[in-house]
Amino acid sequence: MQKRKLGNSNLEVSAIGLGCMGLSHGYGPATDAQDAIALIRTAVERGVTFFDTAEVYGPFTNEKVVGEALAPLRDQVAIATKFGIDLDPNTGAQRGLNSRPEHIKQAVEGSLKRRKVDVIDLLYQHRVDPDVPIEDVAGAVKELIQAGKVKHFGLSEAGAKTIRRAHAVQPLTALQSEYSLWTRTPEKEVIPTLEDLGIGFVPYSPLGKGFLTGAINENTTFASSDFRSTLPRFTPEALKVNQALIDLLGSIGKQKNATPAQIALTWLLARKPWIVPIPGTTKLDRLEENIGAAAVELTPDDLRDIDSAASKIKVEGARYPERLEKMTGL
Repeated sequence: MQKRKLGNSNLEVSAIGLGCMGLSHGYGPATDAQDAIALIRTAVERGVTFFDTAEVYGPFTNEKVVGEALAPLRDQVAIATKFGIDLDPNTGAQRGLNSRPEHIKQAVEGSLKRRKVDVIDLLYQHRVDPDVPIEDVAGAVKELIQAGKVKHFGLSEAGAKTIRRAHAVQPLTALQSEYSLWTRTPEKEVIPTLEDLGIGFVPYSPLGKGFLTGAINENTTFASSDFRSTLPRFTPEALKVNQALIDLLGSIGKQKNATPAQIALTWLLARKPWIVPIPGTTKLDRLEENIGAAAVELTPDDLRDIDSAASKIKVEGARYPERLEKMTGL
């Protein structure tokens, strides 16, 4: 698979990474650990060298699975993880945001221990903490970098002003935020800021939490353990309206002998050479499909056609409930 550098950093990774959250968290029951390990190792065999986890996924269990899967391949891959959610150490229950410097250092020690490694390749703040100045957060990570426990610093779902303030203290390697054909908010301020500062962009949910695969429609039901059951964009009414996006991706896909998911990922890859999407999956066939997107080519005319058609489609439904939306774009 092709490689890409995240911004001006020396962190070079596969053009498509693997988001590992869904193996343990968010989409219903966790995948059997051995099956998850097999999937992750297959991804490496297929050329994926960039993996994304977090202490909150599981909670805690995802880091352990990712760590075990990649332990024999450690020198071939880069693994990103995140801090910033206050978790009960006994139950794993979320107690809000916490990016106080002392908590960051505790979280890093926990991540290192769970994955049985000496250094974190890329460490993101999971969500901006309004109670802790971002300069203090960046300063704490800078100390961890100087101590050799972290290689690269990133933010997740941060706004342009926060990105600039953090970058002035400790240069950022990457921003991770939701970005896809049905979530284009970063295009307004964030992507120009990243380009200006030389920071890479790692879109999570590049397939719209599964919607852009074409496998979900208005008749799809979600279990209460699947967090999509709480999202306004996944109500039957919204899914029915948003089907227009799948029709668009499907029509382009037919011309290119590609699936809707592959067109959605290729569209992201074509936006900027420093964008690295991290689609997640629990299925080997979906993994192969996603990796195959790196071989699809969209011409400038194709991209203009997609943008022109997409601009006429109004996406129905907020991407998060209000309480979660308030935690993004700070």
